[in-house]
Amino acid sequence: MLVKGTYFQNDKNRPLVYGDVKITNVTRQRLRGEKPKEAVLCEPVVVGFCGTDYELMRMGSKGLMGPKFPKGENRLINGHEGIVWVPSENRFAIVLIRGGDSYDPTRYTEDETYFEYGCDGADGLFCDKQYFHPDMLLRVPEGYVKDGKLDLEFAKKMVFPDPYACMIFQLERMEDLGSAHNFRVEMAKNHCDEEKARALAKDSIFDRTVIFGLGTTGMFIGDLISKNHKDAKILLVGRSDINSPKVQFALEQTGGQYLQNDFASEEELGKAIIDRLGGRATTFIGASGTEVEHRIAFQHKVLGCNGIYNSFSLGPKITFDTMPFGFENHLIFGSINFRKDHMEKAIEILAESPYNEIVELIDKDEFIADPIDAYNNKIFCKNAPMKTAVIWNEKYILKV
Repeated sequence: MLVKGTYFQNDKNRPLVYGDVKITNVTRQRLRGEKPKEAVLCEPVVVGFCGTDYELMRMGSKGLMGPKFPKGENRLINGHEGIVWVPSENRFAIVLIRGGDSYDPTRYTEDETYFEYGCDGADGLFCDKQYFHPDMLLRVPEGYVKDGKLDLEFAKKMVFPDPYACMIFQLERMEDLGSAHNFRVEMAKNHCDEEKARALAKDSIFDRTVIFGLGTTGMFIGDLISKNHKDAKILLVGRSDINSPKVQFALEQTGGQYLQNDFASEEELGKAIIDRLGGRATTFIGASGTEVEHRIAFQHKVLGCNGIYNSFSLGPKITFDTMPFGFENHLIFGSINFRKDHMEKAIEILAESPYNEIVELIDKDEFIADPIDAYNNKIFCKNAPMKTAVIWNEKYILKV
């Protein structure tokens, strides 16, 4: 079936184009042990733009997109955040993007495979119609559809379940690792049994938390840490002015503090972070997409003894001196995936949130007229909004 859509390709000058593209119904497996199923034809309604999209466009310009293409194709239809209309079921759905031949998407191993709609091995949402696995079309909560149309403000929130679910997983992982990493310290310090010590360590790993990079993911993880660990001290580090709407909104959601990175040197920045925290960090979350992160954490010693370094940025390399790394007992981890239950929890939280306030819409005609220009000069430029989305199909949207 031919549809109109945007897609990535390996081309130095035209890595992202809009035009006719062929879609096919591919039988897929959501999880190992489940029966593969044919996909269901859907119509994308509202789609969000993710930083991953921008990185994939850059990969296409360098000719590096080959491993990301669906089998037998030389292009990838992008887009992995949004809501679709399911004609055969007469309902809207939020697309769960990760599936494959694995028991647990957060722990797939060498003999297991995965796919991600719009990101890796499977076509995504930036097109007029698309096929999706029926069990990966998650229900929209009650109260947001009227006369067959979707409430726009709710729809704007639903470009976030994918990154918010990632952050729910990040929280789960940091809690698990913090508990296992430091419970013996808590046992010795508090003269308690292992069960009590693990609970204490799960909480204390967030005593002094640095979130380096103030994008939506950094804001989301700060939001979740503050909701689940009331005594956590959270310091957000970014380049924006503290009085900017972006920073003020983030501080409202996280209850954290903010440090503007306008220092003349990395050394000065590192010292300022430690001063604001009142000590070295127990957790350092890298979400800026820059290699400054690891230097601040390790070279400038912002990450303290027995601390966790959570690498959430895509692209930067991490290096560290093995001598202090070993003696200071640092724990480094990185993982992007999430499970269906994370996504469902994200939908529940976001439905009651004010995150629609940070989503700005780009006109579809403007976007498809020159997708590369839109990415470079409106969606991912220096003065871009925190989040941009597009209404792909106006007829399904209820505007108040």
